[in-house]
Amino acid sequence: MLDKTYRPAEVEEKIYSQWEENGDFSAGARGDAKPFTIVMPPPNVTGNLHVGHALNHTLQDILIRYYRMNGRDALWQPGTDHAGIATQMVVERQLEADGKSRHDLGRDAFIEKVWSWKESSGGAITQQLRRLGASCDWPRERFTMDDGLSAAVRKVFVDLHKKGLIYRDKRLVNWDPKLHTAISDLEVEQRETVGKMWYFKYPIAGEDGLFLTVATTRPETMLGDSAVAVHPDDDRYRDFVGKRVVLPIVGRHIPIVADDYADPEKGTGAVKMTPAHDFNDFEVGRRHGLELINVLDHNACLNENTPEKYRGLDRFEARRLVVEEMESLGLLDRIEDNPMTVPYGDRSGVVIEPWLLDQWFVDAETLAVPAIEAVKNGQTKFVPQNWENTYFEWMNNIQPWCVSRQIWWGHQIPAWYGPDGRPFVEMTEQDALDAARAHYGEDTPLERDPDVLDTWFSSALWPFSTLGWPEQTPELARYYPTDVLITGFDIIFFWVARMMMMGLEFTGEAPFRTVYIHALVRDEKGQKMSKSKGNVMDPLEIIGKYGADALRFTLAAQAVQGRDVKLSEHRIEGYRNFVTKLWNAARFAEMNECAYDGAFDPKSCSLSINRWIVSKLAQAAMDCAAAIDAYRFNELADVLYHFTWGTFCDWYLELSKPYLQGGDETAKAETRAAVAWVRDQLLHLLHPVMPFVTEELWAQTGMRATRLIGASWPDLGEGDRDLAAEADVDWLIRLVTQVRALRSEMNVPAGAKVPLLLKDASAQSAQKLAVHRDAILHLARLSEATLSNDAAPKGAVQGVLDETTVILPLAGIIDIATERRRLEKEIAKLNADVSKYEKKLSNAGFLAKAPAEVVAEQRARLEDMVQTRETLNQALARLAAMA
Repeated sequence: MLDKTYRPAEVEEKIYSQWEENGDFSAGARGDAKPFTIVMPPPNVTGNLHVGHALNHTLQDILIRYYRMNGRDALWQPGTDHAGIATQMVVERQLEADGKSRHDLGRDAFIEKVWSWKESSGGAITQQLRRLGASCDWPRERFTMDDGLSAAVRKVFVDLHKKGLIYRDKRLVNWDPKLHTAISDLEVEQRETVGKMWYFKYPIAGEDGLFLTVATTRPETMLGDSAVAVHPDDDRYRDFVGKRVVLPIVGRHIPIVADDYADPEKGTGAVKMTPAHDFNDFEVGRRHGLELINVLDHNACLNENTPEKYRGLDRFEARRLVVEEMESLGLLDRIEDNPMTVPYGDRSGVVIEPWLLDQWFVDAETLAVPAIEAVKNGQTKFVPQNWENTYFEWMNNIQPWCVSRQIWWGHQIPAWYGPDGRPFVEMTEQDALDAARAHYGEDTPLERDPDVLDTWFSSALWPFSTLGWPEQTPELARYYPTDVLITGFDIIFFWVARMMMMGLEFTGEAPFRTVYIHALVRDEKGQKMSKSKGNVMDPLEIIGKYGADALRFTLAAQAVQGRDVKLSEHRIEGYRNFVTKLWNAARFAEMNECAYDGAFDPKSCSLSINRWIVSKLAQAAMDCAAAIDAYRFNELADVLYHFTWGTFCDWYLELSKPYLQGGDETAKAETRAAVAWVRDQLLHLLHPVMPFVTEELWAQTGMRATRLIGASWPDLGEGDRDLAAEADVDWLIRLVTQVRALRSEMNVPAGAKVPLLLKDASAQSAQKLAVHRDAILHLARLSEATLSNDAAPKGAVQGVLDETTVILPLAGIIDIATERRRLEKEIAKLNADVSKYEKKLSNAGFLAKAPAEVVAEQRARLEDMVQTRETLNQALARLAAMA
């Protein structure tokens, strides 16, 4: 007998251990079955499960379980990313606690310590994913610095270099002056602030008293200016183009150039050009051949290219002194407040500097061409499709990709330098020495490039490197390309685009057929979760409190395409109640001896309620499959919820009680078998979303040859529909629902049994009433239900069902005058509330100042009040008709 209460904490660990120990997640056991492949976006080895992970992996698990049940050879390839900077920081903080730095250990010893940390403490997130129910093929788990993946990284780097698609160049990078490394755009956090805009006057060379006024937010960088740019169509400056200004403080003469980058509507229309310290200025500098003058060192202190008194100063101290000197020279025009964004390193927390540096770059523009075409020709499609536009916009404007990082943990770049600085890029050091001998004509010592590769470089190879590439393995041949990638929109460029480029370049095929983009998980008010706001929800705490199934179902139900997920504990609690509802329904079936019968044929049912539920189940199964195929996870959850709670629990089990508890043994036997069969099929449908409770119920409610995870998806279709039975029982349900609504509107006491008259009913409706009279009397709490062709008696409330007028004589059951006063009072209160909310929402000041989520909440409240008022007005009108 099932326990009275379902306890997820006791069940989930047991069930998961059984799955894993029995190899239920393993791919490759189904011979010639068509493969279905998902590669897990590898979480950082330093990471912990957060709500974004929970959403992403829940959706992946729904797909992998569904296709596994559909007989596919399903592979969910798991793994973790070495997370270069993040992991190095973890270990460096441990060293700092002991008063040491990585430099005290040296590179080799430090790397050894990182590996030791990874083996003992890293990868906790994979254990946390197990708590969520992720059914990955764990024995295949890979790490981006495994030997095989490292070989793939070296081969890609070497091959691209030999093709001229990887090269060394001096360009601007995002430089983190605390971590002393270049970082990717994704690792830059743009913080909004109100800073200052300083307006400086630059004297025109040879023109006493003439100046060009330029504006800057970073005064210290003016020491590296190499031009001033104006728009070619700006009449104010047309005569100045070709002349020079004298750079204050420095005294260098720099040209005035015409370039479309200068915006006549912004600032003064004249823009100082510092090509070594601004990404836009760098491009202008290349167009005009401007000098690149680097004025910062790796600590963001001013260097030897600045006047002596500024050398060695921190950039912000230098900024203060530059402003003071410009003011003393009479060249500070004005200072204004300036709303702006400032780039910060997301891990170091310091302001990032665009810095000129020799780095390794990938020719992303060339690699992007086939990646763009693969989406255009439908080889890869985005869901929702509008994300293709974002992909195309980024890819069509792609810049060289800086792939070198100045840290120690990661894939060290396979490049060795000769004494003249010439790089030799090869798979091994011996290959490099051989190449150097061929070049120099003698054995020549080489020095290894100390930099490592950007983490995104190795993860760009993930879909095929995890399957054994560059070896042509059976796994690669079978499971690549993958079927779907599920990821967030924020890494379409940083990861998705790069996997597309690398996959096409090295395998000739796009790495996935579909890219499903999910939105952000926000709090219940629509605000982004952050520790500072105190609104972060820990999925592990949620699982501990409500169970993994409740969290998974909530996330699926909220995963509307193109809309952020608004997660609230109240909603999770509601879906925990849904899990409880399913459990109680199974207990009801068990207590009524509804047992699994392998010989039961649902098409043999004779009772209309049993034919009806089989037909409804077939429709639900088709709707679930259609929703999954279209990646409409919210629609999947909606179908499952309404069928389980409404159709199965609230209606079918209630309708089945007379047969389960009656004296007709034939009807009882059929209904018992039907209830058990529908319960089992429902467990199949629910399993991809709620795997734990369904597996537990499956195990406890019958003798099974297999676990539910390995069972087949219900083979139900249009051929299993019984439209006549659906029409029959649906009529009953609509009638009972309407009677219940009329009773509620009229405030009829719950215990009062009232008569029902059906006026002008058709022959078909009359027959349905005759067949289902007992059920209607019970479910609608009626004293009798009869046909009538007479006018409605005085004191009756009326409704319409198809051709039939539904009449409830309520004279003597309710006090009409009292009810009228109650309704009028409630309507009056609602009128006042509606007026208040309408006034607020028509206030332009409120709409301009209030956060968008607050405005949306107020509009929703107003809509609810208006709808409630309409319902009460209808009830009041019915009362008037009764008088």
